[in-house]
Amino acid sequence: MDATQEGQAGQEHAGPGEGIGARARRKEDARHLHGRGCFTADIRMPGIQEVAFFRSPVAHARIRAREKPAALADSILFHDDLAGILPIVTRSTLPGYKLSEYPALAREKVRYVGEPVAICVAPTRAEAEDVAEQVSVEFEELPPVVSCAAGLAPGAALLHEQWGDNLFLETRSDNGIEAVAATAPVTVELALETARQTMHPMESRAILAFWDHRAGQLVVHMATQVPHLMRAGIAEFLGIPQAIVRVAPPDVGGGFGYKCVLMPEELAVAWLAWHRKAPFRWIEDRREHLVSGANTRQHEYRIRAYADRRGRLLGLDAEVTIDTGAYSVWPFTAGLEAAQAGGNLPGPYDLKAYRCHVRAVATNKPPFCPYRGVARPGVCFAIESVIDAVARAVGREGWEVRAENLVTAAAMPYTNVTGKHYDSGDYPASLDTARGMIGFEEFRAGPRRDARGRYLGIGFATYCEQTAHGTKVFASWGLPVVPGYDQAHVKLTPDGALEIKAGIHSFGQGLETTLAQVACTMTGVRLDDIRVTLGDTANTPFSTGAYASRGIVMVGGAVSRASEVVAARIKAIAAHLMQVRPEAVTFRDGRIHAGAASVSYAEVGHAWYTRPDQLPDGVDTGGLEVTEGYRPQVDTGLFSYGTHAARVAVDAETGQVEILDYCISEDCGRMVNPMIVEGQTFGGAGQGIGTALFEESPYDANGQPLASTLIDYLLPGPTEMPRFRIHHTETLSPYTAHGIKGVGEGGAIAPGAAIACAINDALAPLGAVLRALPASPERVLAAIAEAGGADAAPAVAA
Repeated sequence: MDATQEGQAGQEHAGPGEGIGARARRKEDARHLHGRGCFTADIRMPGIQEVAFFRSPVAHARIRAREKPAALADSILFHDDLAGILPIVTRSTLPGYKLSEYPALAREKVRYVGEPVAICVAPTRAEAEDVAEQVSVEFEELPPVVSCAAGLAPGAALLHEQWGDNLFLETRSDNGIEAVAATAPVTVELALETARQTMHPMESRAILAFWDHRAGQLVVHMATQVPHLMRAGIAEFLGIPQAIVRVAPPDVGGGFGYKCVLMPEELAVAWLAWHRKAPFRWIEDRREHLVSGANTRQHEYRIRAYADRRGRLLGLDAEVTIDTGAYSVWPFTAGLEAAQAGGNLPGPYDLKAYRCHVRAVATNKPPFCPYRGVARPGVCFAIESVIDAVARAVGREGWEVRAENLVTAAAMPYTNVTGKHYDSGDYPASLDTARGMIGFEEFRAGPRRDARGRYLGIGFATYCEQTAHGTKVFASWGLPVVPGYDQAHVKLTPDGALEIKAGIHSFGQGLETTLAQVACTMTGVRLDDIRVTLGDTANTPFSTGAYASRGIVMVGGAVSRASEVVAARIKAIAAHLMQVRPEAVTFRDGRIHAGAASVSYAEVGHAWYTRPDQLPDGVDTGGLEVTEGYRPQVDTGLFSYGTHAARVAVDAETGQVEILDYCISEDCGRMVNPMIVEGQTFGGAGQGIGTALFEESPYDANGQPLASTLIDYLLPGPTEMPRFRIHHTETLSPYTAHGIKGVGEGGAIAPGAAIACAINDALAPLGAVLRALPASPERVLAAIAEAGGADAAPAVAA
């Protein structure tokens, strides 16, 4: 590991054993590995009613009539039964953005298969589903819009008639492309596509809501990444004050962006609990997730790239079209994917001229939600395909053209053509490291086919990941909720333990451990004596939540700052107890030292809470608990980055692709816990392999989903996973506490690009080029057929 740049940091006390930099075991794992976690589905409550939904069986229709049996009048509710509920409206300040009203239950129209039309309640989920079978709805079907091309066609059916078209948002930018186009000696053109996906966290969406008569509050236990935002959204669309809403998420089994939005099902369940003053629960099943849950990543690219004869990029001219689905989700809007796609397409490359036209198109499919890496897996696939196409055009290796174009370490900090401010890093070194790890030179010296006749290829993808972007960035995207300072509360208890409270929530990232490691570093309190409470809006300070790889930067910074203040107060009291000056006090081995003398943290806590006669004169009356806020010095984001390298074998007869080797060179600044960084990176890369080779949510001409079970929707399993090899570099950010950058999304960004580039390298002898993800056997064979078919060259032993 290399540490090549200093970061902003407070005084650090703990050594590598438990604090920042330690491979500490995750504090939260013990309860999960022993089956003692508590998720929304585990909560038991007297009188609880379970919820199922009657969902639209058609993609686009007017609702002409609704009926329910009289005996089930209280068990089946349509939209008009939900008195006072407001549609989910997600506003944006972006020019030209169009509002959609997303009702908790469909009103006059349905706009996708699976849209909730009625909410049905019963003592068990099975009974609730039986109740749903009794619902009768008459639909007048309308022509469905099932593709971007169909939505943009003249005379297309309109999802939201008041718009006059099917565009949520259209943006254009231009930075001198025409002058470049007129003189560039090399031009390449590409048409690329990525498929629609769903997200598949281990725990699906879940909510249990009830009325707490003692507190006078609507209490919501839900699987969410953003509890304070959910409180705000539920209150807004139920038309009630936030003060009477408490969101208290239990354990959450994965999120990936799917659990940072408010959807109709959660709002409808909250309405039931608010109005009936009783507990109601809905747990999304896997079929609901596949049919009507979050969709994402369906992009189309038309790109013209201009370069010199060495492959140096001179300009990009891009048209990006995003199939956004039927509604805009709260609070991230239908514009988020479009903004990210247009802004991030240049990636880690030094580019001076750029024109981009982005359209977010409404279609009769479930609405788009942010998914791990928002837009960047698609744009990484696009720009890396461009790099390899330019390399072929100028007769050079893809890695050589990458090295020619990457932003250099000497240029850092670097502001790119779209205004992204890259804070630190050595992108070419990352590429060089990955090239050595994957054994590029040895590979090129070997055969192009193996003993089974499969074609062998090698591919690279270098990416940068904007993490912990803050106020200015989210405001520029026009979002209705803009993050500011995240806060954390740190308290030394009377018995010498440390309590941390933060409004962010953990859904698998290891925040209970990493936030404790930050506090351990600043105060010297042992990890086993640190307790972390997250998310509950009743007793944690405000946070917009966990998304955009922001948790350890923002909340870690707040914990660091609050712990530093508490540490100074601990020192002042300990110095008085040991009769030394505060400057002589140090933290070591779980105790407080001054020369040969030492006291325990419990003695300091005891003095403050129960023996004030032992306190020094002029002691800080704020005591041993502090709430502090934090955001980086520059809140345009910190840029983690890396290079993924893949070796593959492609069977030209079957279209099957096997990953033979996979290497990752990554840099996320100072690693708080390298083991957790690796887990995040490998998990993301596993999802990226799903994007690259397997996952797809297709629709037929009627807007019917064709992957409604896990037989149809393919997820990679253990046998599809390579043994990842990873190399860490630590280039500290100059803008953050301890030089930390975010890491949560990076692993998922590059695999689709790296594997596609490797497949194209393998298919080069056939003249075939893959231009769409996932690289299913059908698509691989279609690319070969388009190029003229497999050759008859004999197999060569590897």
